[in-house]
Amino acid sequence: MNVLEKLLGRLVVSCQASEDSPLRDTSHIVALALAVVKGGAQGVRIEGIQNVRAVRQAVSVPIIGITKIAQEGSDVYITPTREDVRQLCEAGADIVAFDATNRPRPVSVGDLVAEAKAHGRMTMADISTAQEGRDAIASGADFVGTTLSGYTDYTKGRAAPDFDLMASLSAAAVPFVAEGRIWEPAEAQRAIRNGAAFVVIGSAITRPDEITRRFVDAVEQAPEN
Repeated sequence: MNVLEKLLGRLVVSCQASEDSPLRDTSHIVALALAVVKGGAQGVRIEGIQNVRAVRQAVSVPIIGITKIAQEGSDVYITPTREDVRQLCEAGADIVAFDATNRPRPVSVGDLVAEAKAHGRMTMADISTAQEGRDAIASGADFVGTTLSGYTDYTKGRAAPDFDLMASLSAAAVPFVAEGRIWEPAEAQRAIRNGAAFVVIGSAITRPDEITRRFVDAVEQAPEN
C-alpha cells in the first residue's frame, strides 16, 4: 500500500502559521501536528524544512511537505526549486507538494517531479484550473490539489470551495485532493462525494486567529435584541 492509498477517504490537516503568528515557532507546529493526529487526522501538511524534520520525529502519519520561498520574477513560491524538493525529502516528507500553476516559474513541473522521484517520494501538484491539473499529471505528478484555486490572478473570485474545479478534474479522470478554503465538515464530505481522494483542511482547524475573526465578525453583525 502506497502513501496515497493510506490516505484515501481520510482527513489531512495543514499545520502552518503565518510569519506574524504567535504559533510560528517549530515547537508550536509540532504541537499542532500532535493535536490533530490525536483528533484523528491521518496525515499532515507541513511547511518548512525544519518543521518537517521536527514533525517527522513526532508523528508516524504521512507528511506532505512544502516550502514557501518568494522568487524574483515569479509568483510561484510553494516548493519552487529542485533544492527545496531534495531538502524536503531528506527531512522526512512522504509526499512533496509544489505549485504547478501556469505562471512563470524557476523550474519546470517535470523537473520537480523528477527530483522527488529520485528520492522515492510521491508528488502533489497544487493547481488552480483543470488544465493545470491535466498538465501536471502529464508531467508525472501523482495527483493534484485544488489548493491554489482563487489565489492565481486568473481564478480570483471563484466560489469557495471550488466544487466546479473538483467536478472538472473528476470528469477528466485527474486524481485530485480537495484543499483550499474549506471551512465546514459538510464541505469536506461533499468534496469526497465529488471524487476527492482525500481532503486537506488548514485554517479552519489550525489558525485560531482566523477562526476567532469569523466568530468576532458574526457576533458584531448580530442584530440587537
